Amino acid sequence: MTEKEKLLSGKLYDSSDPELVHMREKAHRLSMEYNQLPETETRKRNVILRELFPHAGKDLYLQSPIQFDYGEFTTFGDRCYANFNLVILDCAPVQIGNDVFIGANCTIATPMHPFLPGERNMQYRPDGSVFNLEYAKSVTIRDNCWIACNVTICGGVTIGEGTIIGAGSVVTRDIPPNVLAAGNPCRVIRELTEEDSIRNLDLI
Repeated sequence: MTEKEKLLSGKLYDSSDPELVHMREKAHRLSMEYNQLPETETRKRNVILRELFPHAGKDLYLQSPIQFDYGEFTTFGDRCYANFNLVILDCAPVQIGNDVFIGANCTIATPMHPFLPGERNMQYRPDGSVFNLEYAKSVTIRDNCWIACNVTICGGVTIGEGTIIGAGSVVTRDIPPNVLAAGNPCRVIRELTEEDSIRNLDLI
């Protein structure tokens, strides 16, 4: 297996592999170029998004700045929106459904490192070059979710359709559909019902 194949299958892989290094450098460059463009440069920004996310759906809008490790391993559905400072370390596949809203300062982190220092620390090849081994766990966010500000989503998590993750949460386990969940670690607070309709709020 190539190191890229190991990465995508959740096995230990060498992050210094030349193919992976090239992919990260490209994603980092595209992230930087996107961040440097004013919002009015819509066409140029969309060209970058299409190159960074070849599997993205229509009408994707990401408020800069953004930072992605690979980009290619993240899939957005249709009509997704993210506010400032979205960071996705997509060392494993990140699947984001349709109509997902993501607040400012959110992070999706798929990388995992060995727990024991002797296995986690940098190692040396016979030629003196340095490497380390890591693995990653995928993340899935299903349709119609709202991820509020300052949320961290850890690898191996699935968030069910229609769920809201409250601000400042750290999501370390699966969250079911159609609930309000929050906290560190993130836990279900209650189900979402028709009582949550905007019609019941005194906003008009």
